[in-house]
Amino acid sequence: MSAAYKPNEIMTIAAARALRNEDVCFVGIGMPSAASNVARLTHAPGITLIYESGTVATKPTVLPLSIGDGELCDTALTTVSVPEMFRYWLQGGRITVGFLGGAQIDKYANLNTTVVGPYDKPKVRLPGGGGAPEIANSCGEIFIIMAQGKRGFVGKLDFVTSLGHGEGGKHREKLGVKTKGPTRLVTDLCIFEPDPETKEMTVVSIHPGVTREQIQDNTGWQVRYANKVAETAPPTAQELDVLRELHARTARAHGEAAQKE
Repeated sequence: MSAAYKPNEIMTIAAARALRNEDVCFVGIGMPSAASNVARLTHAPGITLIYESGTVATKPTVLPLSIGDGELCDTALTTVSVPEMFRYWLQGGRITVGFLGGAQIDKYANLNTTVVGPYDKPKVRLPGGGGAPEIANSCGEIFIIMAQGKRGFVGKLDFVTSLGHGEGGKHREKLGVKTKGPTRLVTDLCIFEPDPETKEMTVVSIHPGVTREQIQDNTGWQVRYANKVAETAPPTAQELDVLRELHARTARAHGEAAQKE
């Protein structure tokens, strides 16, 4: 029987479970980093984690605050230049999974990390795309982890930073993009996967205690459900211990800065 857990904990652990031991994973900072390292420390010890700064097969003991965190380079098998990272590793098709988050997402899993509001006079200027647009196009598939709410799960993006399934259907193929795109979206309420035909993100699993009404109330489009919807397995005691100790080590190492992650 697992201990009591918080919504962000089941979200991180559910995302971690999607990763496989043989994956080569391009990791984003924040929750993607936490999920990827929980996978490495539990069921996928052989996973290869790659960060945008060029660190290959890194095994951080604490979560990095940015891609420039020395922890990544110190614990990596090797560090390559950023041009090599993108041209040889990413665009060369050597990375199986890209793990992303965003400020906004739509029903086809397109992501916005650029602006909230009009581009010329935005309400909020976000950090921007960084490597995310290339990650979204060049990795074999994309996993997305985001807390669910109407501010982030919107009917229409203010700006498309990273391509998901575009306008749905075979839009990626029409654009000449050969990779799968987003195959899983994990939130603090449920798990989505794309419909095989329309590519609209569809609920396939609901976290324990969460209702369909809650999911709809926190989504800016009409939510669709798979024919068979599972209940997400709750975190095990081991998974929770690993995640909590990872955050505790990070807090000890970085203090207040870690609390912002």
